[in-house]
Amino acid sequence: MASKRDLILQAAVGMIAQSGVRGLRVEEIAAKAGASTGLIYYHFKDRAGLLRATLDYISDRADRYTAQALATAKGAAASGPGGAGASGPADRDARSELEQTLLLELQDTDEIRENSTAWGELRASAIFETDLRERLEGATAAWVAEMAERVALAQEAGQAREGVEPEDVAERLTALVEGLSERWLSGTLGLERARDLLRGAIVAELGPGAR
Repeated sequence: MASKRDLILQAAVGMIAQSGVRGLRVEEIAAKAGASTGLIYYHFKDRAGLLRATLDYISDRADRYTAQALATAKGAAASGPGGAGASGPADRDARSELEQTLLLELQDTDEIRENSTAWGELRASAIFETDLRERLEGATAAWVAEMAERVALAQEAGQAREGVEPEDVAERLTALVEGLSERWLSGTLGLERARDLLRGAIVAELGPGAR
């Protein structure tokens, strides 16, 4: 069962996704979460503290659904032909995990739509809400570092071209995901087109695959 703090953060994510940051009202979040405004101020001190915690919550939720999806994919591979204990699909594949992780941000599910929309609203509001910038920078840096690690592992395994900096590749690919997600969510780009463009960018960055 979710704690009151988590219910408040869930409500904040939903309201930011629907109304943006400027339209966010502590009283409305309290009503949606079934909490008092006093409890919100107790947990988060002020509106800025609530926004920072909401950004952290969005990042944590993305980490959770990514980890769950990758674990499910690994489990399916391990139970298939040549599964656990054999070389092949069940083995760690850094390039495949990189692609899957990025593509997870382009899925038509309520959770990912809400998460991505709220992330975009918070990122845009950081232009004016300077208190958010440090938190946003940290969350983005952690995402880039995770993707850079996967790029480096893919290079070591011969699944990606050498001679390119993993951090540069990760910066470009994560920035592309954010842009594609924004276009998809705003209805200016179809989901499958966005996913195809991302797959093409991964090939352009990493090369055609294992040598």
